Amino acid sequence: MPSVDDRVFVISVAAELAGMHPQTLRQYDRLGIVSPVRAPGRGRRYSLRDVAILREVQRLSVEEGINLAGIKRILALETEVERLRAQVEALREIVEPGRRVFSAGSAGEVRVMPRGQRPPRSDGALVLWRPHGR
Repeated sequence: MPSVDDRVFVISVAAELAGMHPQTLRQYDRLGIVSPVRAPGRGRRYSLRDVAILREVQRLSVEEGINLAGIKRILALETEVERLRAQVEALREIVEPGRRVFSAGSAGEVRVMPRGQRPPRSDGALVLWRPHGR
């Protein structure tokens, strides 16, 4: 079974799955709404994700009355939101597992300490800080 990103469908099959005419898919490709990959013989290849996007384009056009420029902008914003969500999740994985612990060295430099490990003992003061509500 192909994954949703495998480009396996020729234009006629993708058009049938999306409930559109193949010429419509060619127009959407020219406009940059859905960009299939090109096979060695220059034929377009669509993925299940592409077909889902084509169905959403049709729904937005028919049911919501949005023009193609608006649909292209909506799709670009949805892609940006997905990218930002992935970035937030990656940053969260870096920051949250131990909610990072910091220590200050004798020269005032800030060091990230592994959770559960104390900084080397010195003659200075040890200050712990935790944000409110945690």
